[in-house]
Amino acid sequence: MKNSLLNKKMAAYTAPQEVMKAGLYPYFKTIESGQEPEILYKGKKMLMFGSNSYLGLTNHPRIKQAAIKAIEKYGTGCAGSRFLNGTIDLHIVLEKKLAEFVNMEDALVFSTGFLTNVGVISSITGRHDYLIIDDSNHASIIEGTRLSFSKVLKYKHNNMESLESILKDLPNDKIKLIITDGVFSMEGDIAPLPNIVMLAEKYGASVMVDDAHGLGVLGKFGSGTVNHFNLDGRVELIMGTFSKSLATVGGFIAGSKEVINFLKHNARSLIFSASLPPASVASVIEAINVIYEEPERIQKLWENTNYAKKLLVEVGFDIGNSQTPIIPLYVRNDHLTFAFTQILLEKGVFVNPVISPAVKPEDSLIRFSIMATHEKNHIDEAVYKCSMVAKKLGIIKK
Repeated sequence: MKNSLLNKKMAAYTAPQEVMKAGLYPYFKTIESGQEPEILYKGKKMLMFGSNSYLGLTNHPRIKQAAIKAIEKYGTGCAGSRFLNGTIDLHIVLEKKLAEFVNMEDALVFSTGFLTNVGVISSITGRHDYLIIDDSNHASIIEGTRLSFSKVLKYKHNNMESLESILKDLPNDKIKLIITDGVFSMEGDIAPLPNIVMLAEKYGASVMVDDAHGLGVLGKFGSGTVNHFNLDGRVELIMGTFSKSLATVGGFIAGSKEVINFLKHNARSLIFSASLPPASVASVIEAINVIYEEPERIQKLWENTNYAKKLLVEVGFDIGNSQTPIIPLYVRNDHLTFAFTQILLEKGVFVNPVISPAVKPEDSLIRFSIMATHEKNHIDEAVYKCSMVAKKLGIIKK
């Protein structure tokens, strides 16, 4: 159907090909090994500073063995949705464990983090209610609001005056749900959650925290941003993913038993999606066990983070307001960001470019991510190569 209007429209989209011709295309790179501090790419050993495996658990022997045992017992899939035939006893075990992990009453597991946000946010409030979101929230939150019938209002990133100016004008008798990332996935900064909760309590609103990048990083035993600020019991919903610190894929929402009961019967991305496979469920259960038993992993993650930040600032990088293992190296030019990424790849350092519309055009950056399994020599080499390339490109002064 090459002559169809649909295909003609698709054929007119040539932006990726243009970047490819320039030799700067940075996406869909095929990795030939696991998510370790050193990976294989095109048969070449590379330093990995573009992974979300903050605790380095994706190759932990106990977690891999748990996944293998689950496949041996349950097979490779559940062949249906959680709503019908796709719930196994491991799902129930995991949900109880997750609720305890984030200090909430109950939890519900979805097939991905994206589906969690889409399903929860689109269903939890009604036509006459309000969703109030940070304008730097993750794309999955944005998609969830687009599917909701509620009124959607945005406040400026981490700006409490902007948030209060919205809340004070909303009716008292309508549901008002404030949704924020706990840790922002591009900038690496942390939401000012105590102030958000204070405003929510002042104006009768509820709070939902997307803690995809906070779990395993912040709080006691990595239980997240809410616990980090001692706000347990004052936030109504905590969302998380398994694809960062928890070693596999999937997502969950935690809250009261009443909220979880509602979502079980109304979140369409749960009801109409196949359930999380047994191997992934077992992996998360064991990953949480490992986090409890090996707290030194979180300590090492923060030692590495602080060490890397110190070096990066010393050589002249602008790392913004990063407060976590996500360290932005601001380039502030899309083309230079692609060039920076490509030259680093050629020099053996794997990083991720972030350009508009993921961030504002003037905020394009390299996302430099730290893992607990990095050693100082990995960080030293990566920072040295980053600084040499950045000086050559004029991103930092010589």
